[in-house]
Amino acid sequence: MKLHPKSAVFAAAAVCGMLAPAYARADTVTDWNGYASTAIVTTAGQPPPVSALSFAMVQGAVYDAVNAIDRGHRSYLPVPPAAPSASKDAAVATAAYRVLVTLFPVQQGTLEPLYQTSLAAVTDTPPGSKTGGIAAGEAAAGAMLAARENDGRGGPFTPLFGTTPGVWRPTPPSNAQDPAPWVGNVRPFLVPDVELLRTGPPNALTSRAYARDLNEVKSVGALHSTTRTADQTDSAIFWQEHAFQLWNRIFRGIAAQQHLNVVDSARLFASLDLAVADGAIGCWNNKYHWKFWRPITAIREADTDGNRATVADPQWTPLFDPSTPVASPPALVTPAFPDHPSGHNCGAGAIVRTLQYFFGTDRLDITATSQKTGTTRSWHRLSDLLRENINTRVWAGIHFRTADVQGALMGEKVARYLHAHYLQARH
Repeated sequence: MKLHPKSAVFAAAAVCGMLAPAYARADTVTDWNGYASTAIVTTAGQPPPVSALSFAMVQGAVYDAVNAIDRGHRSYLPVPPAAPSASKDAAVATAAYRVLVTLFPVQQGTLEPLYQTSLAAVTDTPPGSKTGGIAAGEAAAGAMLAARENDGRGGPFTPLFGTTPGVWRPTPPSNAQDPAPWVGNVRPFLVPDVELLRTGPPNALTSRAYARDLNEVKSVGALHSTTRTADQTDSAIFWQEHAFQLWNRIFRGIAAQQHLNVVDSARLFASLDLAVADGAIGCWNNKYHWKFWRPITAIREADTDGNRATVADPQWTPLFDPSTPVASPPALVTPAFPDHPSGHNCGAGAIVRTLQYFFGTDRLDITATSQKTGTTRSWHRLSDLLRENINTRVWAGIHFRTADVQGALMGEKVARYLHAHYLQARH
Protein backbone atom coordinates (compact mmCIF):
# COMPACT_ATOMS: atom_id res chain seq x y z
CA MET A 1 0.00 0.00 0.00
CA LYS A 2 1.20 3.49 -0.84
CA LEU A 3 -0.09 6.76 0.51
CA HIS A 4 0.10 9.67 -1.90
CA PRO A 5 -0.14 13.32 -0.92
CA LYS A 6 -3.17 15.21 -2.09
CA SER A 7 -1.13 16.90 -4.80
CA ALA A 8 -0.65 13.54 -6.51
CA VAL A 9 -4.36 12.76 -6.76
CA PHE A 10 -4.83 13.80 -10.37
CA ALA A 11 -1.74 12.00 -11.58
CA ALA A 12 -2.92 8.80 -9.91
CA ALA A 13 -6.34 9.25 -11.46
CA ALA A 14 -4.95 9.51 -14.95
CA VAL A 15 -2.95 6.32 -14.49
CA CYS A 16 -5.49 4.15 -12.71
CA GLY A 17 -8.83 5.54 -13.76
CA MET A 18 -10.30 5.49 -10.29
CA LEU A 19 -11.25 9.06 -9.44
CA ALA A 20 -13.37 11.34 -11.58
CA PRO A 21 -16.23 9.95 -13.70
CA ALA A 22 -14.35 10.92 -16.86
CA TYR A 23 -11.64 8.39 -15.99
CA ALA A 24 -13.96 5.78 -14.56
CA ARG A 25 -16.31 5.59 -17.54
CA ALA A 26 -16.16 2.25 -19.34
CA ASP A 27 -19.70 1.74 -20.68
CA THR A 28 -23.38 2.36 -19.96
CA VAL A 29 -23.18 0.02 -16.96
CA THR A 30 -20.64 2.22 -15.20
CA ASP A 31 -22.52 5.38 -16.19
CA TRP A 32 -25.70 4.13 -14.56
CA ASN A 33 -23.87 2.81 -11.53
CA GLY A 34 -22.61 6.36 -11.03
CA TYR A 35 -26.13 7.77 -11.43
CA ALA A 36 -27.39 5.15 -8.98
CA SER A 37 -24.74 6.08 -6.43
CA THR A 38 -25.82 9.71 -6.60
CA ALA A 39 -29.50 8.81 -6.31
CA ILE A 40 -29.08 6.27 -3.49
CA VAL A 41 -26.44 7.94 -1.34
CA THR A 42 -26.06 11.62 -2.21
CA THR A 43 -29.71 12.49 -2.84
CA ALA A 44 -31.69 9.90 -0.87
CA GLY A 45 -29.13 9.79 1.93
CA GLN A 46 -29.45 6.06 2.57
CA PRO A 47 -27.00 4.79 5.22
CA PRO A 48 -24.54 2.09 4.09
CA PRO A 49 -26.50 -1.07 5.03
CA VAL A 50 -29.68 0.27 3.40
CA SER A 51 -27.84 1.50 0.32
CA ALA A 52 -26.40 -1.98 -0.14
CA LEU A 53 -29.92 -3.31 -0.74
CA SER A 54 -30.69 -0.59 -3.30
CA PHE A 55 -27.41 -1.08 -5.17
CA ALA A 56 -28.13 -4.82 -5.36
CA MET A 57 -31.58 -4.23 -6.84
CA VAL A 58 -30.24 -1.88 -9.50
CA GLN A 59 -27.24 -3.95 -10.51
CA GLY A 60 -29.08 -7.27 -10.35
CA ALA A 61 -31.68 -5.91 -12.76
CA VAL A 62 -29.01 -4.47 -15.05
CA TYR A 63 -27.28 -7.84 -15.18
CA ASP A 64 -30.48 -9.72 -16.00
CA ALA A 65 -31.34 -7.20 -18.72
CA VAL A 66 -27.95 -7.60 -20.42
CA ASN A 67 -27.86 -11.34 -19.90
CA ALA A 68 -31.32 -11.75 -21.46
CA ILE A 69 -29.71 -10.50 -24.69
CA ASP A 70 -26.25 -12.07 -24.36
CA ARG A 71 -27.44 -15.36 -22.77
CA GLY A 72 -23.87 -16.25 -21.77
CA HIS A 73 -24.60 -16.84 -18.09
CA ARG A 74 -27.45 -17.95 -15.91
CA SER A 75 -29.85 -15.19 -14.98
CA TYR A 76 -30.20 -13.99 -11.40
CA LEU A 77 -34.01 -13.94 -11.65
CA PRO A 78 -36.18 -15.63 -14.29
CA VAL A 79 -36.58 -13.21 -17.19
CA PRO A 80 -37.63 -13.93 -20.77
CA PRO A 81 -34.83 -14.05 -23.35
CA ALA A 82 -34.50 -11.07 -25.68
CA ALA A 83 -33.44 -10.99 -29.31
CA PRO A 84 -29.65 -11.19 -29.71
CA SER A 85 -29.83 -7.99 -31.76
CA ALA A 86 -31.46 -5.99 -28.94
CA SER A 87 -29.44 -3.04 -27.68
CA LYS A 88 -27.59 -3.85 -24.47
CA ASP A 89 -27.09 -0.15 -23.78
CA ALA A 90 -30.82 0.52 -23.96
CA ALA A 91 -31.42 -2.49 -21.73
CA VAL A 92 -28.94 -1.27 -19.11
CA ALA A 93 -30.31 2.27 -18.99
CA THR A 94 -33.91 1.09 -18.82
CA ALA A 95 -33.35 -1.49 -16.10
CA ALA A 96 -31.41 0.92 -13.88
CA TYR A 97 -33.76 3.83 -14.49
CA ARG A 98 -36.90 1.81 -13.81
CA VAL A 99 -35.61 0.40 -10.51
CA LEU A 100 -34.33 3.79 -9.36
CA VAL A 101 -37.51 5.73 -10.11
CA THR A 102 -39.54 3.04 -8.35
CA LEU A 103 -37.33 3.21 -5.27
CA PHE A 104 -37.12 7.02 -5.38
CA PRO A 105 -40.14 8.43 -7.25
CA VAL A 106 -39.35 11.97 -6.08
CA GLN A 107 -36.14 11.80 -8.11
CA GLN A 108 -37.83 11.09 -11.43
CA GLY A 109 -37.34 14.70 -12.56
CA THR A 110 -33.58 14.26 -12.18
CA LEU A 111 -33.32 10.71 -13.51
CA GLU A 112 -35.58 11.12 -16.57
CA PRO A 113 -33.19 13.46 -18.46
CA LEU A 114 -30.31 11.08 -17.79
CA TYR A 115 -32.38 8.22 -19.16
CA GLN A 116 -33.39 10.13 -22.26
CA THR A 117 -29.77 11.09 -22.90
CA SER A 118 -28.74 7.45 -22.64
CA LEU A 119 -31.45 6.37 -25.09
CA ALA A 120 -30.59 9.19 -27.50
CA ALA A 121 -27.05 7.77 -27.78
CA VAL A 122 -28.40 4.36 -28.87
CA THR A 123 -28.67 3.82 -32.61
CA ASP A 124 -31.57 1.66 -33.79
CA THR A 125 -29.37 -0.62 -35.87
CA PRO A 126 -30.67 -3.06 -36.85
CA PRO A 127 -34.22 -1.69 -36.77
CA GLY A 128 -36.01 -2.69 -33.59
CA SER A 129 -32.83 -3.19 -31.56
CA LYS A 130 -33.47 -0.12 -29.46
CA THR A 131 -37.05 -1.05 -28.58
CA GLY A 132 -35.90 -4.61 -27.96
CA GLY A 133 -33.32 -3.38 -25.47
CA ILE A 134 -35.87 -1.20 -23.72
CA ALA A 135 -38.22 -4.17 -23.42
CA ALA A 136 -35.43 -6.31 -21.96
CA GLY A 137 -34.65 -3.63 -19.40
CA GLU A 138 -38.30 -3.25 -18.43
CA ALA A 139 -38.68 -7.00 -17.99
CA ALA A 140 -35.57 -7.30 -15.81
CA ALA A 141 -36.55 -4.33 -13.65
CA GLY A 142 -40.06 -5.69 -13.26
CA ALA A 143 -38.73 -9.06 -12.17
CA MET A 144 -36.45 -7.47 -9.58
CA LEU A 145 -39.13 -5.17 -8.18
CA ALA A 146 -41.58 -8.05 -7.93
CA ALA A 147 -39.02 -10.30 -6.25
CA ARG A 148 -38.27 -7.69 -3.59
CA GLU A 149 -41.85 -6.86 -2.66
CA ASN A 150 -42.54 -7.35 1.05
CA ASP A 151 -38.95 -8.45 1.66
CA GLY A 152 -38.71 -6.79 5.08
CA ARG A 153 -37.14 -3.48 4.04
CA GLY A 154 -38.20 -0.78 6.48
CA GLY A 155 -39.98 -3.27 8.73
CA PRO A 156 -40.56 -2.74 12.45
CA PHE A 157 -37.61 -3.39 14.74
CA THR A 158 -36.97 -2.02 18.22
CA PRO A 159 -33.39 -2.53 19.45
CA LEU A 160 -33.08 -3.60 23.06
CA PHE A 161 -30.39 -1.71 24.94
CA GLY A 162 -28.35 -3.30 27.70
CA THR A 163 -26.84 -2.07 30.93
CA THR A 164 -24.85 -5.14 31.99
CA PRO A 165 -21.19 -5.81 31.10
CA GLY A 166 -20.68 -6.85 27.49
CA VAL A 167 -24.09 -5.76 26.23
CA TRP A 168 -24.35 -2.94 23.70
CA ARG A 169 -25.86 0.39 24.57
CA PRO A 170 -25.81 3.76 22.72
CA THR A 171 -22.37 5.35 22.79
CA PRO A 172 -21.16 8.87 23.53
CA PRO A 173 -20.93 11.61 22.55
CA SER A 174 -24.19 11.49 20.57
CA ASN A 175 -25.83 8.36 22.07
CA ALA A 176 -27.53 8.00 18.69
CA GLN A 177 -29.73 5.08 17.70
CA ASP A 178 -29.32 2.82 14.67
CA PRO A 179 -31.16 4.39 11.71
CA ALA A 180 -31.89 1.00 10.16
CA PRO A 181 -31.83 -1.89 12.67
CA TRP A 182 -34.35 -3.74 10.49
CA VAL A 183 -31.73 -4.59 7.84
CA GLY A 184 -30.98 -7.91 9.53
CA ASN A 185 -34.59 -9.03 9.04
CA VAL A 186 -34.62 -8.43 5.28
CA ARG A 187 -34.96 -11.50 3.07
CA PRO A 188 -31.49 -12.29 1.66
CA PHE A 189 -30.75 -11.87 -2.04
CA LEU A 190 -28.58 -14.99 -2.31
CA VAL A 191 -28.56 -17.39 0.62
CA PRO A 192 -31.82 -19.22 1.37
CA ASP A 193 -31.71 -18.46 5.10
CA VAL A 194 -29.82 -15.77 7.00
CA GLU A 195 -29.01 -18.36 9.67
CA LEU A 196 -26.44 -19.74 7.22
CA LEU A 197 -24.48 -16.54 7.88
CA ARG A 198 -24.25 -16.87 11.66
CA THR A 199 -20.79 -15.81 12.83
CA GLY A 200 -18.75 -17.03 15.72
CA PRO A 201 -19.49 -15.24 19.01
CA PRO A 202 -17.57 -12.37 20.56
CA ASN A 203 -14.81 -13.35 22.97
CA ALA A 204 -15.91 -14.08 26.52
CA LEU A 205 -15.26 -11.07 28.75
CA THR A 206 -13.00 -13.03 31.10
CA SER A 207 -10.88 -14.57 28.31
CA ARG A 208 -7.31 -13.75 27.33
CA ALA A 209 -8.48 -13.14 23.76
CA TYR A 210 -10.90 -10.47 24.95
CA ALA A 211 -8.24 -8.73 27.03
CA ARG A 212 -5.85 -8.83 24.09
CA ASP A 213 -8.45 -7.23 21.79
CA LEU A 214 -9.41 -4.59 24.33
CA ASN A 215 -5.85 -3.60 25.14
CA GLU A 216 -4.98 -3.38 21.46
CA VAL A 217 -7.81 -1.02 20.55
CA LYS A 218 -7.29 0.91 23.79
CA SER A 219 -3.75 1.69 22.70
CA VAL A 220 -3.81 2.06 18.92
CA GLY A 221 -7.40 3.31 18.60
CA ALA A 222 -7.22 6.13 21.14
CA LEU A 223 -7.84 9.69 20.03
CA HIS A 224 -4.31 10.74 20.96
CA SER A 225 -2.65 7.35 20.49
CA THR A 226 1.15 7.25 20.62
CA THR A 227 1.25 3.82 18.94
CA ARG A 228 -0.82 4.60 15.81
CA THR A 229 1.16 5.95 12.84
CA ALA A 230 0.13 8.85 10.62
CA ASP A 231 -0.53 6.42 7.77
CA GLN A 232 -2.75 4.29 10.00
CA THR A 233 -4.68 7.39 11.03
CA ASP A 234 -5.18 8.32 7.37
CA SER A 235 -6.31 4.78 6.54
CA ALA A 236 -8.84 4.68 9.38
CA ILE A 237 -10.45 7.96 8.32
CA PHE A 238 -10.10 7.18 4.59
CA TRP A 239 -12.46 4.21 4.84
CA GLN A 240 -15.09 6.12 6.79
CA GLU A 241 -16.45 7.71 3.64
CA HIS A 242 -19.91 6.20 2.96
CA ALA A 243 -18.71 2.62 2.45
CA PHE A 244 -20.69 1.55 -0.58
CA GLN A 245 -20.46 4.86 -2.37
CA LEU A 246 -16.68 4.50 -2.10
CA TRP A 247 -16.71 0.82 -3.02
CA ASN A 248 -18.92 1.33 -6.08
CA ARG A 249 -16.59 4.09 -7.23
CA ILE A 250 -13.78 1.56 -6.91
CA PHE A 251 -15.83 -0.96 -8.92
CA ARG A 252 -16.22 1.58 -11.74
CA GLY A 253 -12.48 2.13 -11.75
CA ILE A 254 -11.78 -1.61 -11.92
CA ALA A 255 -14.17 -2.01 -14.87
CA ALA A 256 -12.38 0.79 -16.72
CA GLN A 257 -8.89 -0.39 -15.83
CA GLN A 258 -9.67 -3.95 -16.95
CA HIS A 259 -11.40 -2.72 -20.16
CA LEU A 260 -14.51 -4.77 -19.41
CA ASN A 261 -17.26 -4.77 -22.01
CA VAL A 262 -20.93 -4.21 -21.19
CA VAL A 263 -21.59 -7.89 -20.53
CA ASP A 264 -18.68 -8.35 -18.15
CA SER A 265 -19.27 -5.02 -16.43
CA ALA A 266 -22.88 -5.96 -15.76
CA ARG A 267 -21.85 -9.30 -14.25
CA LEU A 268 -19.07 -7.72 -12.17
CA PHE A 269 -21.33 -5.08 -10.63
CA ALA A 270 -24.14 -7.55 -9.99
CA SER A 271 -21.79 -10.05 -8.36
CA LEU A 272 -20.27 -7.44 -6.09
CA ASP A 273 -23.43 -5.58 -5.08
CA LEU A 274 -25.51 -8.72 -4.55
CA ALA A 275 -22.76 -10.11 -2.32
CA VAL A 276 -22.58 -6.83 -0.41
CA ALA A 277 -26.35 -6.85 0.15
CA ASP A 278 -26.32 -10.29 1.78
CA GLY A 279 -23.21 -9.22 3.68
CA ALA A 280 -25.19 -6.31 5.14
CA ILE A 281 -28.24 -8.44 5.92
CA GLY A 282 -26.20 -11.16 7.58
CA CYS A 283 -24.13 -8.64 9.47
CA TRP A 284 -27.06 -6.74 10.95
CA ASN A 285 -28.77 -9.99 11.86
CA ASN A 286 -25.63 -11.00 13.75
CA LYS A 287 -25.21 -7.60 15.38
CA TYR A 288 -28.56 -7.84 17.11
CA HIS A 289 -28.09 -11.55 17.81
CA TRP A 290 -24.85 -10.98 19.74
CA LYS A 291 -25.55 -7.38 20.97
CA PHE A 292 -21.91 -6.84 21.97
CA TRP A 293 -20.68 -3.55 23.38
CA ARG A 294 -18.38 -1.15 21.57
CA PRO A 295 -14.78 -0.44 22.66
CA ILE A 296 -15.63 3.01 24.05
CA THR A 297 -18.09 1.42 26.49
CA ALA A 298 -15.92 -1.59 27.24
CA ILE A 299 -12.81 0.46 28.01
CA ARG A 300 -14.60 3.04 30.13
CA GLU A 301 -16.34 0.26 32.09
CA ALA A 302 -13.53 -2.31 32.12
CA ASP A 303 -13.72 -2.50 35.90
CA THR A 304 -17.02 -4.39 35.46
CA ASP A 305 -15.88 -7.06 32.99
CA GLY A 306 -14.37 -9.49 35.51
CA ASN A 307 -11.08 -9.64 33.58
CA ARG A 308 -7.93 -8.96 35.62
CA ALA A 309 -5.99 -8.12 32.44
CA THR A 310 -8.12 -5.06 31.63
CA VAL A 311 -8.08 -1.67 33.35
CA ALA A 312 -10.86 0.90 33.09
CA ASP A 313 -10.23 4.37 31.66
CA PRO A 314 -13.42 6.41 32.16
CA GLN A 315 -12.09 9.21 29.94
CA TRP A 316 -10.93 7.06 27.01
CA THR A 317 -11.95 8.45 23.63
CA PRO A 318 -11.48 6.81 20.21
CA LEU A 319 -9.95 8.38 17.10
CA PHE A 320 -13.48 8.52 15.71
CA ASP A 321 -14.56 11.53 17.70
CA PRO A 322 -16.09 14.81 16.47
CA SER A 323 -12.86 16.62 17.41
CA THR A 324 -10.92 14.70 14.73
CA PRO A 325 -10.70 16.83 11.57
CA VAL A 326 -12.08 15.42 8.31
CA ALA A 327 -12.26 16.75 4.75
CA SER A 328 -16.02 16.30 4.45
CA PRO A 329 -18.96 15.79 6.84
CA PRO A 330 -20.37 14.10 8.80
CA ALA A 331 -18.12 14.17 11.88
CA LEU A 332 -16.51 10.97 13.07
CA VAL A 333 -18.25 9.03 15.85
CA THR A 334 -18.59 5.47 17.06
CA PRO A 335 -21.35 3.93 14.86
CA ALA A 336 -24.77 3.67 16.48
CA PHE A 337 -25.15 -0.12 16.52
CA PRO A 338 -23.51 -3.15 18.17
CA ASP A 339 -19.87 -4.09 17.62
CA HIS A 340 -19.98 -7.72 16.52
CA PRO A 341 -19.44 -8.33 13.63
CA SER A 342 -18.02 -5.33 11.79
CA GLY A 343 -20.42 -4.13 9.09
CA HIS A 344 -17.59 -2.59 7.12
CA ASN A 345 -15.74 -5.88 6.99
CA CYS A 346 -18.80 -7.99 6.22
CA GLY A 347 -18.90 -5.88 3.05
CA ALA A 348 -15.13 -5.88 2.46
CA GLY A 349 -14.88 -9.65 2.88
CA ALA A 350 -17.69 -10.22 0.39
CA ILE A 351 -16.17 -7.77 -2.09
CA VAL A 352 -12.59 -9.00 -1.96
CA ARG A 353 -13.52 -12.69 -2.26
CA THR A 354 -15.92 -11.93 -5.12
CA LEU A 355 -13.21 -10.02 -6.97
CA GLN A 356 -10.80 -12.91 -6.47
CA TYR A 357 -13.33 -15.30 -7.98
CA PHE A 358 -14.21 -12.95 -10.83
CA PHE A 359 -10.64 -12.28 -11.99
CA GLY A 360 -9.12 -15.59 -10.84
CA THR A 361 -6.26 -13.88 -9.03
CA ASP A 362 -5.34 -12.03 -5.87
CA ARG A 363 -3.16 -9.63 -7.85
CA LEU A 364 -5.14 -6.55 -8.86
CA ASP A 365 -3.86 -2.98 -8.88
CA ILE A 366 -6.39 -0.67 -7.24
CA THR A 367 -6.11 3.03 -6.49
CA ALA A 368 -8.83 5.05 -4.80
CA THR A 369 -9.41 8.47 -3.29
CA SER A 370 -11.62 9.15 -0.29
CA GLN A 371 -13.74 12.24 0.14
CA LYS A 372 -13.20 11.84 3.89
CA THR A 373 -9.46 12.54 3.71
CA GLY A 374 -8.72 13.86 0.23
CA THR A 375 -5.87 11.36 0.07
CA THR A 376 -5.22 8.55 -2.40
CA ARG A 377 -4.27 4.99 -1.47
CA SER A 378 -3.08 2.11 -3.66
CA TRP A 379 -2.93 -1.68 -3.32
CA HIS A 380 -1.47 -4.40 -5.52
CA ARG A 381 -3.14 -7.41 -3.93
CA LEU A 382 -6.75 -7.87 -2.91
CA SER A 383 -5.68 -9.66 0.25
CA ASP A 384 -3.72 -6.53 1.25
CA LEU A 385 -6.86 -4.47 0.69
CA LEU A 386 -8.87 -6.72 3.00
CA ARG A 387 -6.14 -6.77 5.62
CA GLU A 388 -6.12 -2.99 5.69
CA ASN A 389 -9.90 -2.86 6.04
CA ILE A 390 -9.72 -5.19 9.04
CA ASN A 391 -7.01 -3.07 10.67
CA THR A 392 -8.64 0.29 10.04
CA ARG A 393 -11.58 -0.30 12.35
CA VAL A 394 -9.21 -1.10 15.21
CA TRP A 395 -7.08 1.96 14.40
CA ALA A 396 -10.29 4.02 14.43
CA GLY A 397 -11.08 2.81 17.95
CA ILE A 398 -14.56 1.58 17.03
CA HIS A 399 -14.21 -2.23 16.77
CA PHE A 400 -12.54 -5.11 18.51
CA ARG A 401 -10.32 -7.04 16.10
CA THR A 402 -12.42 -10.19 16.52
CA ALA A 403 -15.48 -8.33 15.21
CA ASP A 404 -13.50 -7.30 12.10
CA VAL A 405 -12.18 -10.80 11.43
CA GLN A 406 -15.57 -12.42 11.96
CA GLY A 407 -17.18 -9.86 9.67
CA ALA A 408 -14.69 -10.55 6.88
CA LEU A 409 -15.19 -14.31 7.26
CA MET A 410 -18.95 -13.89 7.03
CA GLY A 411 -18.60 -11.77 3.89
CA GLU A 412 -16.35 -14.40 2.32
CA LYS A 413 -19.02 -17.01 3.07
CA VAL A 414 -21.52 -14.97 1.03
CA ALA A 415 -19.06 -14.71 -1.85
CA ARG A 416 -18.51 -18.47 -1.87
CA TYR A 417 -22.24 -19.10 -1.95
CA LEU A 418 -22.72 -16.68 -4.84
CA HIS A 419 -19.84 -18.26 -6.77
CA ALA A 420 -21.32 -21.74 -6.34
CA HIS A 421 -24.96 -20.92 -7.09
CA TYR A 422 -25.39 -17.73 -9.15
CA LEU A 423 -24.40 -16.09 -12.45
CA GLN A 424 -22.44 -19.10 -13.69
CA ALA A 425 -21.48 -19.42 -17.35
CA ARG A 426 -23.78 -21.53 -19.49
CA HIS A 427 -22.20 -24.65 -20.93
